[in-house]
Amino acid sequence: MGNFIKTQSSFANGEVSPNFFASDNIHGLAYMENMDVIPGGGIARRAGLKTIATLTSNARLVSFSLSENNDYVLALMNAKMRIFKNGTMVQNLVTPWAYADLPLVQYAQRFGTMIFVHPDYKPQILSYENGVFKLTEFLFSYNDAYDNIYMPFIRFEDSENITITVTHVTGGEKLTTNHDFWTQDNVNGQLSLLGKTFTVLSYIDAQNVIAVCNGVFTYPDDPVTDWKEAVFSYRRGWPISITFHQNRLVFGGAKSWPGGVWMSCVGQHMNFNTGTGLDDEAIFFTLLSDRRQHICTLRSSDNLQILTSEGEWAVSNKPLTPESVDIKMHTSVGSPSDIYLAPQEIEGKTVFVSKSKKDIRELALDELGQNYNANNLCDMSAHLMHSPIDIAYNKTNKRLFVVMNDGNMAVLNRDSSIGISAWGRYTTKGKFYSVTVCDTDTFVVTKRGDSFYLEQFVDSEMMDATNNKYTVRAVGIPLRSSGHNARKVQIRKIVTRLHNSKTIFINNWRAELPNEIYADGADGYSGDVSLNTIGTCRPMIDAPWEISTTDAMPITVLGITIYGRYQI
Repeated sequence: MGNFIKTQSSFANGEVSPNFFASDNIHGLAYMENMDVIPGGGIARRAGLKTIATLTSNARLVSFSLSENNDYVLALMNAKMRIFKNGTMVQNLVTPWAYADLPLVQYAQRFGTMIFVHPDYKPQILSYENGVFKLTEFLFSYNDAYDNIYMPFIRFEDSENITITVTHVTGGEKLTTNHDFWTQDNVNGQLSLLGKTFTVLSYIDAQNVIAVCNGVFTYPDDPVTDWKEAVFSYRRGWPISITFHQNRLVFGGAKSWPGGVWMSCVGQHMNFNTGTGLDDEAIFFTLLSDRRQHICTLRSSDNLQILTSEGEWAVSNKPLTPESVDIKMHTSVGSPSDIYLAPQEIEGKTVFVSKSKKDIRELALDELGQNYNANNLCDMSAHLMHSPIDIAYNKTNKRLFVVMNDGNMAVLNRDSSIGISAWGRYTTKGKFYSVTVCDTDTFVVTKRGDSFYLEQFVDSEMMDATNNKYTVRAVGIPLRSSGHNARKVQIRKIVTRLHNSKTIFINNWRAELPNEIYADGADGYSGDVSLNTIGTCRPMIDAPWEISTTDAMPITVLGITIYGRYQI
């Protein structure tokens, strides 16, 4: 038998997968619940939850910032939006989206407006004027003199062999196709035809519709073969993703053209007129590769990043003009197309959920600044990642929150400057459903019993929603026995170093702390707490120690030292 003393003074790797239990230089845990890794590598209980409001149903949270100290939380629900500020609901708006539509709603904010997109709905603009929020339809700009609508037009694949004959009828122009083509969804849609814009007024049958033209034109003698449809319409669908980049509004993908990217004119975010290709005019291109590219989301960083179902692209031009579109596919991880999980900026890098929904990737440029890599942030904690449904990053406390479909959260504490990249899990009495970060605060939607709540993490709270205790737990990694060929281990003593703590259970034994720390306003105990064990032998693969508590009191653990001996 061999005696040993083992000290762990850093938990900077957080909870790691059992696959790494035999690895050297792992500063992690076998299990970490409702605890965070703090600067220095110690672990402390998470903040408790304060109830902000009771919700009538489940909701998806979005943050909206008008200016410094003027921040709002938007709770998107079934056909409505509740707007909260400082814990109070300030307005309730009607929205076009059913709750089932919300996973595909994307958004981008610029100054005092936020634009929402969904492939089945017209884009919506949330604006704030004179103390009141308004939600209105996005309208493409047009030329007053010629009534030309400045929206993107394209020739879809199913219309390549379609010709149109134009004849005048009472109330407009009849557009007749050579084959069945029109549907009821063409009504109110636009066509680019004979150098003019035609708006469909009514549907007659699959070969005939009535339209109105925006100006004067000459009736052609033959059927028209050169014509285009508006890329966005009720028939063709609406933008999938959105961002602002280099003072352009960017739409990525459409229901019927999933690989397209449309950029507005510079400074004119509703004008998508490509014109003659001047530097400040609109830009359109399609992602081309050997695999069909379905754009999932966009992010404006140093470059315009385009995340598709098949990989990660970047447009690197500065400035970006119609004549200079340098686009390249860098990595081939892919993103989910069935749910919008907004990419987050962490330490200047783009962090996104992979297509498999089993890992979180970090899109980072190489040392030369030319190529992106998609590093896996979950390589040591893959067991915590399964079917994410929401994601948000709090840059103040440097935590990434990922809500899972089982109602728990995986939380990443990351600070590369001091070597911390630690995943753990948050649980509560009930389930988490959504998360957002508004300024420095983190908000969640929870379900407790049959009710939904909007709640906020608050450091001073020691319980969830006033009276719900939660378990705080950390479990050590099984000991390694290199060079000893040991089968069992006998733990004789466990010493835990605490900081400002008022409760701790070591291997389910309550440690006795000085009585004076429980006086009103008193600091918690800082120092060492020892547990002398009988020394029962246990298999090497078992955890050597466990720290836990359900008490609504602070606990911070800076390190653990265990004394024991190996048994061969």
